[in-house]
Amino acid sequence: MYLLFLGTGAGLPSKRRNVSAIVLSITETNRCLWLFDCGEGTQHQFLKSPAKLTKLRRIFLTHLHGDHLFGLPGLLSSRSFQAPDKPLSVYGPPGTTQWIENALTLSGTHLSYPLDVVEVDTAQAGESAHLAAVVCEDGEPVVSAAALNHTITCVGYRIAERDRPGRLDRDRLQAMGIPPGPIYKRLQQGESVTLPDGRVIDGRTLTGPPRRGRTVAILGDTAPCANAVRLAQEADVLVHEATFAAADEALAATYRHSTSLQAAWVAREAGARRLLLTHVSSRYSEDDLQRLLDEARSVFPDTDLAHDLWVCPVPKPGDTGGA
Repeated sequence: MYLLFLGTGAGLPSKRRNVSAIVLSITETNRCLWLFDCGEGTQHQFLKSPAKLTKLRRIFLTHLHGDHLFGLPGLLSSRSFQAPDKPLSVYGPPGTTQWIENALTLSGTHLSYPLDVVEVDTAQAGESAHLAAVVCEDGEPVVSAAALNHTITCVGYRIAERDRPGRLDRDRLQAMGIPPGPIYKRLQQGESVTLPDGRVIDGRTLTGPPRRGRTVAILGDTAPCANAVRLAQEADVLVHEATFAAADEALAATYRHSTSLQAAWVAREAGARRLLLTHVSSRYSEDDLQRLLDEARSVFPDTDLAHDLWVCPVPKPGDTGGA
């Protein structure tokens, strides 16, 4: 699993940062990609990256501000040429269906593949509510969502892998005279297996405790709020906007954005393991970026500032590195 940042700027593109788009590879083999937001120019960023539109299976929109979805019509159209028969699902807040239908209809765009649009209704997920209902869970990591605090309806997403079976005691199996083979997989799943010699082996006695899956929280634009903390609870990686520096907290409040310092408070409150800052205002020069990062690290040391085309692995719990 890894995150690929295609756009890390806020509001409008700059020479160094395109607007919001993040790819999540949910498999180790890069067979399936999910996209979170699709700002203008996202398909151009795909061309500069190792990610391929042919692998894209789901798109999650946080909200309908232009810097998060103006690249969507072009990307949907281009995908017809690259993956003409592979279905695609788009998830977003209320209004997503109308926006996509209008853009495609008025431009005379015809898609060659099935497009499923699912609107995520978080109207009942206010500050005191629990996470909204699960968005999708069909054999992949479970995705849930909750309303954030922005100037228009905006959601954040929590992507949680299912727990994996515990480690199989292979040494013990070989000592029992059972050589490696398909039986090992069945035993690791906790099955009971009858051997040709009549012995019955209970897989539950040969595996360790379940291994926790990875959790990633990707938030849309938001001022600090309780649901941001809920989504990020004990996440392995929290991706949080940092539109403003701490000195511009009043501006952040006016536009319902966050400062780098506030993002760090959310990460600390949630017990997240790592914080990645993105959605940085173009008002800040490259020389200012270290200040934003230092502000966040003063509260939450394990913080990094994302940049365009950066690939960030999400290690399995207990791993020391790698994807």
